[in-house]
Amino acid sequence: MMQPNNSDYITLLKMTIAFATLLGGFLLVSCDSQTKSSPSRPVPEVAVVTMQPQEVVLTTELPGRTTAFRVAEIRPQVNGLIQKRLFTEGSDVKAGQTLYQIDAAPFQAALDNAQAALNRSEANLQAVRLRTERLKELLADKAVSQQDYDDATAALKQTEADIEYWKAMVKTARINLGYCRVRAPIPGRIGRSQVTEGAIVTAYQPLALATIQQMEPMYVDVPQSTTELLRLRSSFEKGRLARNGSDQKKVRLILDDGTAYSQGGTLEFRDVSVDPTTGSVILRLVFPNPEGVLLPGMFVRAVVQEGVQKQALFVPQQAMQRDPKGNPLVLIVDEEGKVQQRRVSLDRAIGDQWLIASGISSGDRVIVEGVQRIRPGASVKAVPFGADSGKNGGNQKNTTPTAAKSN
Repeated sequence: MMQPNNSDYITLLKMTIAFATLLGGFLLVSCDSQTKSSPSRPVPEVAVVTMQPQEVVLTTELPGRTTAFRVAEIRPQVNGLIQKRLFTEGSDVKAGQTLYQIDAAPFQAALDNAQAALNRSEANLQAVRLRTERLKELLADKAVSQQDYDDATAALKQTEADIEYWKAMVKTARINLGYCRVRAPIPGRIGRSQVTEGAIVTAYQPLALATIQQMEPMYVDVPQSTTELLRLRSSFEKGRLARNGSDQKKVRLILDDGTAYSQGGTLEFRDVSVDPTTGSVILRLVFPNPEGVLLPGMFVRAVVQEGVQKQALFVPQQAMQRDPKGNPLVLIVDEEGKVQQRRVSLDRAIGDQWLIASGISSGDRVIVEGVQRIRPGASVKAVPFGADSGKNGGNQKNTTPTAAKSN
């Protein structure tokens, strides 16, 4: 077998190096062309709202029940027999209207007897007075004894006292006779009668003959927890809330079927004592009830004003996220165009927005759409949210004039 000489070996090595050089150049040119042909990855685009403070009236929805403005339980003031019932059950009655007629014959007789006794005493008065005056003249001449004069004077005073006594008896008898007509003490709607004609009643008996409820206007009693009361007081003291002037006591009502009551009401007062079983105080509201829509005992929800928050910040609910522990957070775009994560504290939901208690400031750009394509620290392009649809997400003006919190 022939062995290759050195010249052949050198020639083969040169050819190998030349081929490798050519192949490397080809690969370099190919990679460079591919690199130049593939475009760079675009910066993701996100929709943001810019936080701007706005003034909003905060309200609270509190459950409550309606109560009649005045309630009168009708009871007799004399003993007797019910002769007539003079009203229609369930009708409206006026103050002073006669409801029941009690047999007046015994009371008329008592009045006549007292009047006769008074007349008798008044008839004796003149004779006793003249006798006393004559004895006084005779006593000056020593024609009668001092004892006779004293007896005549005592008889005169006794007759005068009898007259006053019988006057009082006549007045009492006349009052009792008037009580035979049981009258309505207040205007309102009367319920069903508990007695019928022929029933024997006694003065001031425990069982009411009927009940009248005045329903124009109408009270609404709602409980408010002491925790909420202390929170509101702290908010006023720290300046987070301001009173809404003369409108602070204005309240609205939502009926049991969810419809709004047409008449506005007024906060009358807040009770001074706390119910130990519920830890709440009672707010008493007054509402006009001209058409009788409100009935005593109805379940309602009252919308009570808390106050005015002048630097409120709103974030659309779709911008809110949660960490693994359930804490709320949002993503914002900083001045360098990068995404940052902010943990926030929520006050309440208002429509499709969240009222922010803390965590973000005025001017922050909160990401609403596009959060699936980004992560904290990434560069993004921020565009206004809802520019075409007119949505502002709470960053242009307040679309909700009042903010309700339901308890």
